[in-house]
Amino acid sequence: MKNPVNRSKSTDWPDISFAQWSETASTLHMWTQIVGKIRLVQTPWTNHSWHVPLYVTAKGLDTSLIPYNGKAFTIEFDFVDHQLLIVVSDGHSRSIPLKPQSVAAFYRKIMHSMKDLGLPVAIFTTPSEVTDGVPFEGDEKHCHYDREYATRFWRALVQMDRVFKEFRSRFIGKCSPVHFFWGSFDMAVTRFSGREAPPHPGGVPHFPDWAAREAYSHEVSSAGFWPGGGGVESASFYSYCYPSAENFSSQKIKPSSAFYSEKLGEFILPYDEVRRAESPDELLLEFLQSTYEAAANSAAWDRNALEKDFTIEING
Repeated sequence: MKNPVNRSKSTDWPDISFAQWSETASTLHMWTQIVGKIRLVQTPWTNHSWHVPLYVTAKGLDTSLIPYNGKAFTIEFDFVDHQLLIVVSDGHSRSIPLKPQSVAAFYRKIMHSMKDLGLPVAIFTTPSEVTDGVPFEGDEKHCHYDREYATRFWRALVQMDRVFKEFRSRFIGKCSPVHFFWGSFDMAVTRFSGREAPPHPGGVPHFPDWAAREAYSHEVSSAGFWPGGGGVESASFYSYCYPSAENFSSQKIKPSSAFYSEKLGEFILPYDEVRRAESPDELLLEFLQSTYEAAANSAAWDRNALEKDFTIEING
């Protein structure tokens, strides 16, 4: 369904220069891992680890409903009022202020609140997908929280969540939800060809090889967003496929500001190119669609069986 009212302006996309908030991003990464691991241990396994991500809300990021014996609860990062809110189906709740504090202190507060609410949990405290990660209970290094940039980050996620969902709606094959993975600290949406893929080599830090192989058990074209860090030092959109066909990197993509990173094996579009565009949504959709086509065409996906135009013009 196409509705021009849903289109954004460049002013809707905030400046999230990674250099300005990298320390806050690193701290948030660890905080989201604590919450994500709580969801992980309490939620039935779903293919490709779809039972663990967080989701964008009108105020931040949340877990969705998590079962606990005869009850259920949610945990939400509120980046408007700057609190972590734990809400239980029995009517009880707790809030933890989001402010400068170490990962260790944040971990203790969450675990105390969970126990106080009758929801005691035990999680594996070594960070996932992080080289040389310090267990949460001993991490005193990551302790920054810039309210302004935390809010900007969430506002950016709100914009891309809408665009990613529009892109997702064009595909009738198997496709992931639009979700935020706390391990890699990125927003992602993944399409599947339906064909099995060769076993993934694994080797991801503190991420079991069997889980990586299950995640990439079938051919995928995956796109998403990183706020920065690692191989990309500025906020960027990405797109890759697994397995990568020999001619994937040489496929023509749009817009012209996007490029293929040999180091990462992915197409990259700087976030600022989208933020400054006359029509941010159209520019991002152009990148998502053209890089998907690069993956599907280079790997000979059956596109006629996987795609459908559901566009409906709204009249009143």
